[in-house]
Amino acid sequence: MLARRQRDPLQSLQRRSQELKQQVDGLLFESQLKGALEASKRRDMYQRCIQLKQAIDENKNALQKLKKADEPAPVGNYYQKKEEEHNLLDKLTHQLQELAVSISRENVTETGALTEREEEENSAEEDEEEDEDDEEESEESRGEDEEAEEEEEEKQEGESHPEATSGEYIALGDFMAQQVGDLTFKKGEILCIIKKNSDGWWMAKNAKGNKGLIPKTYLEPYNKEEGQESSEEGSEEDTEVGDETAEGAEVKPRADSHWSAVRKAISEINTVDVLTAMGAIPAGFRPSTLFQLLEEGNQFRASYFLQPELTPSQLAFRDLIWDAKTGSIRSRPSRVSLILTLWSCKVIPLPGVSIQVLSRHVRLCLFDGSEVLSNIHTVRATWQPKKPQTWTFSPQVTGVLPCLLDGDCFIRSNSSSPDLGILFELGISYIRNSTGERGELSCGWVFLKLFDATGIPIPAKTYKLFLNGGTPYEKGVEVDPSVSRRAHGSVFHQLMTMRRQPQLLVKLRSLNRRSRNTLSLLPETLIGSMCCVHLLIFYRQILGDVLLKDRMSLNSADLISNPVLATFPKLLEESDIMDALRSSWAEKESTLKRSEKGDRELLKAVFLLVYHDCVLPLLHSALLPPSRWAEEETEAARWKGIADFLKQNQENEGALQVLLSPEGVHEPFDISEQTYDFLGERRKNLA
Repeated sequence: MLARRQRDPLQSLQRRSQELKQQVDGLLFESQLKGALEASKRRDMYQRCIQLKQAIDENKNALQKLKKADEPAPVGNYYQKKEEEHNLLDKLTHQLQELAVSISRENVTETGALTEREEEENSAEEDEEEDEDDEEESEESRGEDEEAEEEEEEKQEGESHPEATSGEYIALGDFMAQQVGDLTFKKGEILCIIKKNSDGWWMAKNAKGNKGLIPKTYLEPYNKEEGQESSEEGSEEDTEVGDETAEGAEVKPRADSHWSAVRKAISEINTVDVLTAMGAIPAGFRPSTLFQLLEEGNQFRASYFLQPELTPSQLAFRDLIWDAKTGSIRSRPSRVSLILTLWSCKVIPLPGVSIQVLSRHVRLCLFDGSEVLSNIHTVRATWQPKKPQTWTFSPQVTGVLPCLLDGDCFIRSNSSSPDLGILFELGISYIRNSTGERGELSCGWVFLKLFDATGIPIPAKTYKLFLNGGTPYEKGVEVDPSVSRRAHGSVFHQLMTMRRQPQLLVKLRSLNRRSRNTLSLLPETLIGSMCCVHLLIFYRQILGDVLLKDRMSLNSADLISNPVLATFPKLLEESDIMDALRSSWAEKESTLKRSEKGDRELLKAVFLLVYHDCVLPLLHSALLPPSRWAEEETEAARWKGIADFLKQNQENEGALQVLLSPEGVHEPFDISEQTYDFLGERRKNLA
């Protein structure tokens, strides 16, 4: 008897995915059919969500470990099928997430608690409306009247709550909301207790009328007579967790179904899902897609796209050609060559206070709807505490301002894709106060096509772009669905809703002849800061001299001794050292005569001297801490070290004395600091 043929690994996972899909569809249908659920049924349904989520994660992990070599027979379109399965599992995960959150919200509705983030958003929206009084006074007054009516209705609902107040208490310490429905308060604040639960979490209302759950261990009776009751009711014991209170006591977990659901979610669902369920971030926030691509390797970094590209035959350079007439590299026009100015981002939702934002920034790249076609460029935003939902950028960076803040960006691409455009992703780097965990979130994205349906470039003007939620591969997701849910049917409220939608303001600028000639010396595909263009061109010209003019044999692929070519691309990943070079070169250039500034060869020779004096010692100094993104202490320490070094250079007229000083500490010498391997560094041909 023949043994039964074993199913192929990918086919087995596909079959398991279909089984999971049927179970998820059945659970979703059951939740819609039953409508409002009792507490016990909600707990049962949430438990099934967790079990399915765990099964999906197991299938996803098995899929990620699966390799094409594991298949006993060839499989057509293997990677496409694998990607389709991964997308299906992601979709099922999001469906379960939405169902779990909706079940949790039903529990919150029973207690009458508002989430911390909704309270902050309401306050932020009121501030945003107040800032625009001068523009639309008549509409604003109508809006304020209607909002006053809504507040009055909420007040009446609060007053009609069937449970009576149990007394006033004073807070013994600061408490930060931990989960959905918690109430944040400060030490010394007077709180009115609405309901005392036996698990030690009481429903309270502060002086502003905000309600939420608080731990009783933070409280002391404001009226000593009423304090006796609170001490008697707190005798029940539950499993303890290690959250410190004002007096060193411990906060007991809630016994209600909502708290148990959130506790299970923390252990089963990933960090972003947890933050969403907590109400700490809007539902449209996602892990940053472009940041994940940057972390995968160097194929989406500017240092990679700055390298020369070989022709398909691998016998010549495709984008680096010598012009014998001019004695320099030949300029190369590209299909897209323009300047983009980032102006501002408005109405960007705020995360909850449980998250500390370390950086606000915009990442942008060339995109055709499915693939990233260039390096990913990052511009950091600034903001004011009075208007935290508005991000701004520096339109022109001069002097000592970091190039990381430069809102003027050059865009070059020679892609022939009819769907070519610019993908913008707004992001934040954050740290969770409770766990110290760091992460990167997308606050929304938008895609600006650079050509219309007939292939004509879009006009150079200012564009107001409304952001989408989710990832660039998700459609129809809002950044903050709660804004649309709060919209009413009138035209006025629809206009107000549009004003509350997150948006990005950018300006496309056409090039004049001088700018076009300058950018044509750069690689055909590259995005970068305008304040660094002249430095990139110096690198390209030196690259042409070394590879095309001075090389003994064009057939030789030997290593080349040139520290500038070997190290300059690193500056694109360490922007503070690029700023040091920019500052040093500007200072040196100001001392040159007018005739000297017109001598191309002299300028390159002076640039090389400045580079050796400034960049090489800093790149290999052991006194500078390693560069880390969005770490304020590290960035400040590096800035101070760089500033001290530049000051000593200026006083000593060069870096030689600093290099020979016994106080200077440098990393051990490595041959890679000196040698340039253009075959190893060159960009792969994508044609």
